[in-house]
Amino acid sequence: MHDTVWFEIQGTPAVSIASAEFVEAAEAQANALGMDAKRCFVRHPIQDRTDDEMRELADEVIDEVIDALT
Repeated sequence: MHDTVWFEIQGTPAVSIASAEFVEAAEAQANALGMDAKRCFVRHPIQDRTDDEMRELADEVIDEVIDALT
């Protein structure tokens, strides 16, 4: 979240992508930083997923990520 806020302050569009497990934590962090940083979430968990499964997760949120960046 800190990186997303930093890039946005610098004028570079950014979006945080995290596991859905962290929705509340991301909101709390954005509030603490004083900025409604853009964020998208993928299905949890991600730690033991194969490369193909990670590509599938990315495919599921790519439109949301593009929308957040434009």
